[in-house]
Amino acid sequence: MTYLRYAPGIEQPAPDEQKTIDGIIKGMTQQSQTVEKREHHAVRASHAKSSACVTGKLTISEGLPLELAQGLFARPGTHNVAVRFAQGPGETLGDRVSTHRGMSIKVFEVPGEKLLGHAADTQDFVLATGTTFPSGTAAGFLRDGTVIGKSTGMPEAVKSAVSSTARNLNKVLHAFGTESAMADFFGHRYSHPLGDSYFSQAPIRYGDYVAKLGAVPSTDSHCALSEWRLDPHQDEDGFRHATVAFFRENEVVFELKAQLWADAERQPIEDASVDWPVSVSPYRTVATLRLPRQDAYSPDRVRYFDEVMTFRPAHSLAAHQPLGSVMRARLQVYRALSDFRHRENGVAAEDSAGIDRIPA
Repeated sequence: MTYLRYAPGIEQPAPDEQKTIDGIIKGMTQQSQTVEKREHHAVRASHAKSSACVTGKLTISEGLPLELAQGLFARPGTHNVAVRFAQGPGETLGDRVSTHRGMSIKVFEVPGEKLLGHAADTQDFVLATGTTFPSGTAAGFLRDGTVIGKSTGMPEAVKSAVSSTARNLNKVLHAFGTESAMADFFGHRYSHPLGDSYFSQAPIRYGDYVAKLGAVPSTDSHCALSEWRLDPHQDEDGFRHATVAFFRENEVVFELKAQLWADAERQPIEDASVDWPVSVSPYRTVATLRLPRQDAYSPDRVRYFDEVMTFRPAHSLAAHQPLGSVMRARLQVYRALSDFRHRENGVAAEDSAGIDRIPA
């Protein structure tokens, strides 16, 4: 198969993109202010409620073909990692409001040229459930974010009802062999956070190539979680409790996979709402993420992950530069919202440079 090469010209920003990004930052900051007033504390503007804060190892596969042996994955070896699993909303809600989830990975001991403003030898991958980002572009991000922002002040019961409606819509669509990415975004099934797969959703540079990334459960015990379902009426923090309990008794293993860019028409760079067909380019394993048995929610570690630590697409090698409209927005939005959160809480943000910074 022939894969398309990275070149600076593959990105085509809209003429008014910066105005759009400024609007996203303004709207999401207002949303964060609303949440802060209610919770008396500033939380992440997305993926606020963590379900596990863990450490482990990322092992780059040996013998990768040239098109996969790029950037971080150019040489086999093992890196320390920190991984945060979290629920989607930018506020602390009960698990009845089951929306998309996040999996943020910080890889340590990563030398090489970094993006401007990133000094630590780290590489962050910010992943979420769903292979696409339903808003598609920065303009869509602003549109959908405005709707979410207006709903932030609504009672939790209303948000639960919206989540339930979206989840039921996808149940109907599944009967016809399809589904809605937007419905899943607002109404993800009550599945185990460790049984889900997670994706970059939008493309990144992959050395000389371009790719989307995915993290897929690997071991039998891990994969068996695909049948688990939460009863949210029994436990409003059930996702966290189930995840912590699993880590107490089991190793968790994900395969990190890359889907290379091969067709500019069917795999657009600028529209993250378009699913890249696996028939055009399959996801191929490039590394193994092993998270050993551990206390996944110790108080000191949770405080460090949730209050101090930052995970951003901008924490990246130049070889893995985020690409496309949504990613260009994220480069600025994540920083602005992180600055707001840390400033309001009186906490110094930290782009943790080493695994030794993380409490046990």
